Amino acid sequence: MTCFAYGQEKKYVTVKKSYEVMGGDFDITVVSEDEELGYIYIQEALAEVQRIEKLISSWDAESETSLINKNAGIKPVSVSWELYNLIERSIQISEITNGAFDITFTALNDIWKLDGSMEAMPTSNEVESIKHKIGYKNIILDSKEQTVYLNKKGMRISFGGIGKGFAADKAKSLLVSKEVKAGIINIDGDITTWGTKVTGDKWLIGVVNPDQKGGISSWIPILESSVATSGGDGNFIISKNKKYTHIINPVTGYPATGILSVSVFAKSAELSDALATSIFVMGIDAGLALINQLGDTEVIIVDSINKLHKSNGILLN
Repeated sequence: MTCFAYGQEKKYVTVKKSYEVMGGDFDITVVSEDEELGYIYIQEALAEVQRIEKLISSWDAESETSLINKNAGIKPVSVSWELYNLIERSIQISEITNGAFDITFTALNDIWKLDGSMEAMPTSNEVESIKHKIGYKNIILDSKEQTVYLNKKGMRISFGGIGKGFAADKAKSLLVSKEVKAGIINIDGDITTWGTKVTGDKWLIGVVNPDQKGGISSWIPILESSVATSGGDGNFIISKNKKYTHIINPVTGYPATGILSVSVFAKSAELSDALATSIFVMGIDAGLALINQLGDTEVIIVDSINKLHKSNGILLN
């Protein structure tokens, strides 16, 4: 482990570790006063991500999310403020994106198996039979009772478009509260940073060209900021020689088209995550218009013919 002088007083080390969590890769780097303490911080961050996973997982039968889904159309469910507030913020994002982001899209997973295994598209009747179970306006929140109610039978929520960003933010918040000087957290492409490298340089995020496996087209320095990328990478369906991504438009019930990848830069990983998913669905013009209206938020979009589009504040090398 290489040590670097930081100022005139202390020496800091960079400590890195990788894990599998939340169905993807969890890479974390911290700047610490010594290696042993750095690994302790990393273990604490991992435990926090695992705690969040258990809270929001729709696969865990005992999670609060699963209890909400089991009681859809039956009764409201009391939940922690942490989950209640996440659902409340999710609804707010649904509103500003006109439903392009919607945590109730989950029922569509019953007919779309976008992992490369589907041999035929669902019929229009199959899609229509599911759509009544989708709609964020059917999530009823009661702040006084601290309950969540899905008012239609068969409705389900999940946090695939926001949960990893949420977990990254929570892990960062924990480490910042412990006065960890700097770090970078990457949960399957949802990245958040604080502080700087031991050299004093900013953390750098590579902008990937989707046609080049691992090829970086540009580097963007980020400071006290986050970035999330949504793309039609590993999960897909091919029908009549056309490839459909795994990102479903909750409004139409069909996969989004026209975009290869969306990278959103914002203060929080949660917001970056949700907006990246939203813009993939909204399309280039509507996505750029939204981002250019928001403060402290930028986007890079690569369309289906590999042309790059960016919001007003993005300056590429």
